[in-house]
Amino acid sequence: MQKQKRTPGKIEKASEDRFELVLTVVNRGFSSEVMEAATKSGATGGTMLNARGTYKEVKTILGMKIEPEKEVVLIVVNKQIAKEVIEEIYKRCGLSTPGAGICFALPISQITGLRFK
Repeated sequence: MQKQKRTPGKIEKASEDRFELVLTVVNRGFSSEVMEAATKSGATGGTMLNARGTYKEVKTILGMKIEPEKEVVLIVVNKQIAKEVIEEIYKRCGLSTPGAGICFALPISQITGLRFK
């Protein structure tokens, strides 16, 4: 079987810091709610990852340590809507909700794999 040769994707410099990565960490089972809130605010998609919390207070049940299971949602958005996306996510899945989420944005200086409009 012959290997297909891959050509690397074009790396675009995000002009004037056009994009931000909205990163949300929530309790397991709440990533869909995060995405619903984000799309309501104009986001078009995201990536969900399983994670494990490292909070000092780990519960023990029948001698077994129970570590908090989390989900991380990564969403690339236009910088103009990032604040609105974060606010909507926090309303639905913030620290005072069962999702117990934290949400923040990071600037993106270079990006590949997206279709630019």
